[in-house]
Amino acid sequence: MSQPDVTHSIEVQVTSIDQLFNSLDPFPFRERDLDKSAEDYIVGWAREMPSSGPIKIVIHLPKAQGNIWSEHEVEVAFHHYFVYRADTVGRELRELFRVGRRSLAIGFVVLLACVALAEFSISTFGHDGLMSFVNEGLIILGWVSNWRPLEIFLYGWWPISDQRRLYTRLAQASVKFSFNENETA
Repeated sequence: MSQPDVTHSIEVQVTSIDQLFNSLDPFPFRERDLDKSAEDYIVGWAREMPSSGPIKIVIHLPKAQGNIWSEHEVEVAFHHYFVYRADTVGRELRELFRVGRRSLAIGFVVLLACVALAEFSISTFGHDGLMSFVNEGLIILGWVSNWRPLEIFLYGWWPISDQRRLYTRLAQASVKFSFNENETA
């Protein structure tokens, strides 16, 4: 029997909603970038949460700030920002795969050329003395030329894909305000 997904909360304490957003960003509120510190804090906490279940961002702020922005406006702004970040990371992933495909094509051609040269060298000069060193060096060079594409396709894309998945989860996060009763703005 499966459990329903547990909502995981990220708690943020601010004195003003504006602290969450980049003050130099000229776009309207719902399209503004998050402040770098706020993004790092939210993403850092989200990384430490289990990878399943919804996320709720609870913003603790003075009661007077509740009249300036609504939870829905902040939630929409977070949604826009994290969708943008997920798209940006998705483009980085596509670029990495493009570089990987190009590197794989080059590496495969170099491997074929090195194997062909080693075979030619063996048939022409034999496999004795210095030629043994040259032949083995050609084979090693051919395989080393494939190191980068193998690194990309075996390991390099996972962290980027995980980051995109995290931003997508954060884009779906709900936002709730928690007012500090004895504080004013």
